[in-house]
Amino acid sequence: MFAMGCPLVILACNTASAKALRTIQQQDLKAEDPAKRVLGVIRPTAEVIGKYTQTNQIGVLGTKGTVQSGSYLIEIGHFFPDLKVYQQACPLWVPLIENGEHDKPGADYFVKEYLDLIMAQSPNIDTLLLACTHYPLMKDKIDAYLPSNIKTVSQGDIVAKSLVDYLQRHPEMAQSISRNATQQFFTTTDDTADFDSHASVFFGAPVQSQSVLMKG
Repeated sequence: MFAMGCPLVILACNTASAKALRTIQQQDLKAEDPAKRVLGVIRPTAEVIGKYTQTNQIGVLGTKGTVQSGSYLIEIGHFFPDLKVYQQACPLWVPLIENGEHDKPGADYFVKEYLDLIMAQSPNIDTLLLACTHYPLMKDKIDAYLPSNIKTVSQGDIVAKSLVDYLQRHPEMAQSISRNATQQFFTTTDDTADFDSHASVFFGAPVQSQSVLMKG
């Protein structure tokens, strides 16, 4: 992406943000180009998640990697130290989504199972964070198994608003990015047809990608 002229990259994955972002920012960028920036999705979410709860108790639904990293516990603690945060790994949700099974009746068992586990940790949880960029595709099904007083929070709008704020605070970066509103899709797999099929579900429109498979 840097070679293609992108000065700013959003690492739009919670697991990658939890496990790789710090290394990228502190080590890789220094060697690659200190003027470039790579931002994640955990910190922007942690900065605002406390505004969604009335009980000061939230649940975080994520992959095993995200949950085991403890990143949300640490980051939310910086901004909302009085907030109680409960976590639940949902290892089967991503495979269901990536195999196109997430909106079928067979997914209901696994949706209910993980929701029951997180809600069993505290009856006062009133906000559930969908801490995986896959999970919003299951939001309707997730909401169907929750009481009406519990809200589910997706990250898309949060991260987008945070990016706007970042660019306002860093006009030098805002000036360096293009504003021609073009969209290009690239994949590191050689099966672009399979990628396009899955990506179209997320994007909500047909996707046509190019392979940038890295060899060796």
